[in-house]
Amino acid sequence: MKIAVPTRDGRVDDHFGHCAYYTIFDVVNNQITGVSKMASPEGCGCKSGIAPVLKQVGVQVMLAGNMGQGAKNVLEAQRIEVIRGCSGDVDQLVKDYLDGKISDNGEVCAHHDCH
Repeated sequence: MKIAVPTRDGRVDDHFGHCAYYTIFDVVNNQITGVSKMASPEGCGCKSGIAPVLKQVGVQVMLAGNMGQGAKNVLEAQRIEVIRGCSGDVDQLVKDYLDGKISDNGEVCAHHDCH
C-alpha cells in the first residue's frame, strides 16, 4: 500500500491543493518500508491532475489537512481513500494512521483560500 501526505517542511500542509510536495510512504504488513517525495503541480489540487498521477504510482490513501469537496471527489474517483483533518509531522502521522489512531474529521473546506 502507498499513503500520500500533502507536505511542507516535513509537516502536513494545511491545504491539499497548495502543498509544496507529497510525501509517499510505502507500507508492507503495516510497516513503513520506504519514503519518497513527489512534486506538487501548479494550481488547485482538484484541477491539477494530481489524482490520476497518485493513482498511477499506487497511492491508495491520502492523509490531508483541509480539502475542498472537488478535490475529495476527484481523489475518490481514482479510488484513493481520503482522510481529512490531519496535522503535524508526516512520519508520526503515518505511524499513528497505521496504529488505527487517525480517522476522517468529516470537514470539507468550502472555499479556495481556506487555510
